Amino acid sequence: MFLTATSAAPRVAIGGILHESNSFSNLATDRAAFEQGSLKTGEAIVVEWGESKHEVGGYIAGARQFGFDMVPTIVAQATPAGPVTEAALNSLTSELISRLKNAGRLDGLLLALHGAMVTEKYPHADAEITRRIREAMGPQFPIVVTHDFHANISPEIVRYSTALLTYKTCPHVDQRERGIKAAEVMSRILSHKARATQAIVKPPMLLNICFHNTNRPPLEPIVEETRRLEKNPKILAASFSGGYQYADVPQMGPSVVVVTDNDPELAQKQAQRLADMLWSKRDEMKFNLPDAAEAVRRAMASSTAPVVLVEMGDNIGGGSAGDSTFILAELLKQKAQGWVSVIADETAVRAAVRAGIGGRFQGKVGGKRDRIHGEPVEISGTVRLIYDGKFVETEIRHGGQRYHDQGLTAVVEVPGGTDVAPNLLMLTTLREPPFSLHQLYSGGIQPARQKILVVKAAVAFRAAYEPIAGEIIEVDTGGVTAVNPRRFTFKKLRPGLWGME
Repeated sequence: MFLTATSAAPRVAIGGILHESNSFSNLATDRAAFEQGSLKTGEAIVVEWGESKHEVGGYIAGARQFGFDMVPTIVAQATPAGPVTEAALNSLTSELISRLKNAGRLDGLLLALHGAMVTEKYPHADAEITRRIREAMGPQFPIVVTHDFHANISPEIVRYSTALLTYKTCPHVDQRERGIKAAEVMSRILSHKARATQAIVKPPMLLNICFHNTNRPPLEPIVEETRRLEKNPKILAASFSGGYQYADVPQMGPSVVVVTDNDPELAQKQAQRLADMLWSKRDEMKFNLPDAAEAVRRAMASSTAPVVLVEMGDNIGGGSAGDSTFILAELLKQKAQGWVSVIADETAVRAAVRAGIGGRFQGKVGGKRDRIHGEPVEISGTVRLIYDGKFVETEIRHGGQRYHDQGLTAVVEVPGGTDVAPNLLMLTTLREPPFSLHQLYSGGIQPARQKILVVKAAVAFRAAYEPIAGEIIEVDTGGVTAVNPRRFTFKKLRPGLWGME
């Protein structure tokens, strides 16, 4: 399955080490977390990612399109959680560099990095990975980096990379497209049709995740302008990232990176202009979200269905525990009907397995990782299903991943629902972000028939859930991804950021 071409074709390596690290999470990310997520080498990368909507899938498609002799190295990805251990960073980076060094002649590297990886020693670990590769491969070796929209981009990685571009969308539905774009930039560099020069501008602000939806203002016009700029033959790539507010690092916040063909003045001018556009939108970025009690009352009273309650403080895709109980407790307290909630709780899964399908489930659920995500909630119900928790997403969805595994999973029916819309609690062994409706379909749940759907997310769920949602209510709950920055104590941020109040 390796892509081969003539001996004269450019030999381009592909690789990646991707993690979004939440500084406030107590769940450290070690190498085993990457192995549990996805850690593939060589030809297995093509099998795992080739048909995916991820940027690595875009690299592979781009290699075909632009005639590269592709050399897969290592691609490692872990579910967002706490900072990456130094041992994991060192071992994965060393393996990537070793594979590059042992690959024979290489003309360049397409490198997938999230942009918000943190370790105890390196607040901008993506920059450190790129620095080590640059040191190993030499100052002229082309390195084209792709980043997530939520990257906290540092000037250092712009200096170490040849060109850097990010996803344009949130929810992330253009990852494969941006991977192909990265391959196009590499092709222009290797064919000597362009000499990449790039500039970064970081407006002094926190862009709250509440406003990261790029399908509507205030971000939509900025993203559209980056698309317009990329039609200019002098501009290789124009990228805007919203940043990741749960990383306590010096460069937390939004960034603009513009890559031009040998025109650093143009890169700087356009990057500054886009940053100024974002800065001018500050008055549009004020929010006032309901708490869990009010949100459940509104959902029960709504005349449309399903109502999606977004548990912002337990955004699994942002590194949270996945076992928050604030909304679940209110659903039970207010005797809501027709709700679905997913809780990551391995202990509860084991209890459901002991009860067996059709058996009675009785026990405390959730709130076990810590106490900032709520207290455990007592649940009584009937076990409807136990299965391996695996499912496949074939559509373009946030994250671009095709194969998903949330571990051994149980579905418990809780009394109080109806025959058409029962109350359903899905218990998973592993944390699984709600990026795909197939998470529910795989458990025999028909989400469009339900009254209330609880998602532990922020924006990413929208690509899957908006088409079926009658109403979406964002909820201000506690947790390591709480939207209010005052809930956290930051120690490493550069001072004076607007939006921290």
